[in-house]
Amino acid sequence: MTERLEAGEFDVVVVGAGTGGYSCALRAAGLGLSVALVERDVVGGTCLHRGCIPSKAMLHAATIVESIEDGQHRWGLRAALESVDAKALAATRDDIVERNYKGLLGHLSHDGVKVVAGNATVTSPRTVRVVAPTGGSANGGQPATELRARRGVVLAMGSVPRQMPGLAADGVHVVTSDEATRLDRLPASALVVGAGSVGVEFASLYRAFGADVTLVEMLDRVLPAEDPDVSREVASALRRKGTRVLVGARVEDVRVSEQGVTATINSTGKAEQVSAELMLVAVGRTPVSSGVGLEELALATDRGFVVPADWDRLETSVPGVHVVGDLLPPPSLALAHASFAEGMLVAEVLAGQSPAPIDYDGVARATYSLPEAASVGLTEPAARERGADVVVNRFPLSGVARGLIYGQGGMVKVVAEKGGPVLGVHLVGPHVTELIAEGMLITNWEALPSEVAELVHPHPSLSEAVGEAHLTLAGRRLHQQGR
Repeated sequence: MTERLEAGEFDVVVVGAGTGGYSCALRAAGLGLSVALVERDVVGGTCLHRGCIPSKAMLHAATIVESIEDGQHRWGLRAALESVDAKALAATRDDIVERNYKGLLGHLSHDGVKVVAGNATVTSPRTVRVVAPTGGSANGGQPATELRARRGVVLAMGSVPRQMPGLAADGVHVVTSDEATRLDRLPASALVVGAGSVGVEFASLYRAFGADVTLVEMLDRVLPAEDPDVSREVASALRRKGTRVLVGARVEDVRVSEQGVTATINSTGKAEQVSAELMLVAVGRTPVSSGVGLEELALATDRGFVVPADWDRLETSVPGVHVVGDLLPPPSLALAHASFAEGMLVAEVLAGQSPAPIDYDGVARATYSLPEAASVGLTEPAARERGADVVVNRFPLSGVARGLIYGQGGMVKVVAEKGGPVLGVHLVGPHVTELIAEGMLITNWEALPSEVAELVHPHPSLSEAVGEAHLTLAGRRLHQQGR
């Protein structure tokens, strides 16, 4: 039982109500701790309001468009897409976000989490000062209040999209994901700068709705954090659908006019001009760690990231101050589901438990492009760099009947240690962001290919491709040819 607390005193004070912050608050409350959750903007953070949820809602609509086209061209269905009402699409997207938001607020209230609106400053390892936002109040009508944390303060301020030097987003012709997920129009042409998950997803989205799309990546491949075979598969699919993909390319100059943008792109030593109605800047995110008192606390930081002194507990160099979410540097992944795990871990630590530390290699990664890409564990190059004697198998989704029915290509790639466990599972194709859950269990439980091969997958299903890939590695090849 928690001891009686004075006014303004809580067991835990969480600064930031995004995925990492609110998951920490909910878990701590569930463990019987009193919790204050401070948010300067809106509860739910980037993922709910400007990231994961609205973007995936629009991508779902894009898959419907592609399904209509597939039905017309492959299946003889005499249906065609007449038009897209962008405002109606945006209204449905926003309704999904709003319903999630109201549900989250209800959950926090039900669990007894005190939500405090305002700008927070961490004034000591156990105190947070909250100044009310303009036109509002921080707590009980007071313009400012001090919150005291008996057990600890949790930093969960998240991140913001990185802007290109000298080119701020205007919300009209130059946008980041923050603005792109709230537009009520679809561009006729788009220049997407950055081919990580965000860039590839929006390039897929815009192309599905008929835009002329150019995707530019400074590095030598799209999805550069993924296995090279995943990058090749996704790039090939994007090009096949009509997206122009430029890798090893730099944006050297951008001019903005009333009609849109014109950018000078240098690719393989050749400069060209690309014009588009909309330019999406997707070149990464920057942690929000300044202006909240962290400098005065003398926390260890690196390029704005807050570096834990103890990764097992996610505790900073200042005892009692913990950190979760996008404030963490690698190996944390800046993914919502990783933030959930981090928030829950910290809550359990503050409740006196000893949770297992997070193995970031074992956290699944998902890109909701068209086609989707998903992975867990080590890429082939990473496994070799760590000294593993690697064996690899690639199985095409077209090697199973369900894959042929979908007709979208794709593959399963399994990276394993010779005579040892599976080290990584990498997928491209329809619905693979769902299939990766099996890969997560395989890699985290350190299963051998032979053990996975003993499992019977349903037929016909895409999951058969996962089973078939392991069957071949186990020396029990069924449908795979050429090995």
